[in-house]
Amino acid sequence: MARVNDGNLSSDPMDAPFRDGTQTASAVLDRQIGSILGELRNLSVDDVERILAHQRESGVRFGEAAVALGLASSDDVLLALAQQFHYPYAPEARRRLSAELIALSQPFSMQAESMRAMRSQLISRMGLEGEMRRAMAVVSPNSGDGKTFLAANLAVGMAQLGGRTLLVDADLRGPRQHQLFNLSNTAGLSGILAGRPESNVIQQVPDVPSLFVLPVGITPPNPLELVERPAFAMLMRELCEKFDHVIVDTPAAEYGADATVVAARCGAALVVARKNRSSVRALQDLVGTLADGPAKLAGVIMNEF
Repeated sequence: MARVNDGNLSSDPMDAPFRDGTQTASAVLDRQIGSILGELRNLSVDDVERILAHQRESGVRFGEAAVALGLASSDDVLLALAQQFHYPYAPEARRRLSAELIALSQPFSMQAESMRAMRSQLISRMGLEGEMRRAMAVVSPNSGDGKTFLAANLAVGMAQLGGRTLLVDADLRGPRQHQLFNLSNTAGLSGILAGRPESNVIQQVPDVPSLFVLPVGITPPNPLELVERPAFAMLMRELCEKFDHVIVDTPAAEYGADATVVAARCGAALVVARKNRSSVRALQDLVGTLADGPAKLAGVIMNEF
């Protein structure tokens, strides 16, 4: 039996952002942007005085004055503002490692804005008061539709709202979430479902205190049988009690029934299709199958990226 608090998973991952001394939102907001920039760029007292003098003379903001004097970059200012308003934003070095995580690496881009719009629609559809909390399975007809990309960015977007968010990689055929987030994949979902005692498999994402990932671990030879076992449904129910949002990545439907089985266990499904690539027939078949099952269909997304 899979339990979140019995050693198969990490010991209450919800406490992780607070055990390591992470500041609360109010504490971060109390800090001035000059203090944050000073730490980011190791500004001296003389540097700060120069910036303040330029700020007074030009009537600009502190960050603008620092950029004008060459003591900070525009990216530094954005990162400082993100910290001040408790908005997870990856530093430049990490952005190069996770280019697909646009909600984290390019939060002010049109793509990220589209993700936020999708997030708002999903919350309004799925967050009805009094309804049982469901996990959200992200499914697609074919490989290459952008399902993994969308699941990862949706999870980042949910976490940026401040809610405790878990991204579960249930693509037991071709897992990729651990690569996107540069996390260990030595243990994970497959081991839990196989009944192996595993610890600390839920990992916190650097730079996003409220985002956690449960990777696949070892790719198993029997993926469909594992997700059909009662343990998977029990695990999903328990994770929904532990986290505010649970997003679940799945294999493409062309590889078998895994996606629809996972969606049924999660309770909700979001279908992804790629513009000018996805087959209308395959999309109709997948939506029809989901409609006949117990999962609530949250919508169909046309991926143009």
